Amino acid sequence: MAVSFPGGPAPAPGADDPLALLSACHGRISRQCATLARLAAHLPGRGSDATAQTAAASVRRYFDTAAAHHHEDEEEDLFPALIEAMAGSDAVCLHALVDGLMADHRRLAGLWGPLRQTLSEIAEGRPADLPPQQVQAFTEAYAAHIQREEDELLPMAARLISDAALAAIGQAMKARRGGEAG
Repeated sequence: MAVSFPGGPAPAPGADDPLALLSACHGRISRQCATLARLAAHLPGRGSDATAQTAAASVRRYFDTAAAHHHEDEEEDLFPALIEAMAGSDAVCLHALVDGLMADHRRLAGLWGPLRQTLSEIAEGRPADLPPQQVQAFTEAYAAHIQREEDELLPMAARLISDAALAAIGQAMKARRGGEAG
């Protein structure tokens, strides 16, 4: 585990602590959602100026890469490991949680599509309307999803998944990011 020096920022979690890495990603998703909301408020008065272009490109890049990897981390590694950890016991509630979170991922992807297109227009300096209701629907859906993962999924995973399985998840997360996790 990395050491933080007094007065300096704490290091970002890495592949050696995949649950903390997933939780830290939730914070980054929330910050990107806040940037998206600020961008929606910025556009009516300033249009697709340099500030808007930079913000749009940054949000689009984040949700196209890091957020997509986050969903893959959960669906391909964490959820199966959690279900495996529950093998042989009554996992009805766990299956309902995982199925609900995967449905959230599909809904978020559906909400992201139109926003992504608009952000591409803005990033290229073209006039575009970023409807506040679309931004609100996306950011509220993500906030609810993150809350459920923080309150239910990650604590359950910490209790039930073995250290060896967590290490394998961390390595898969690292590989998914081209050898870097964090």
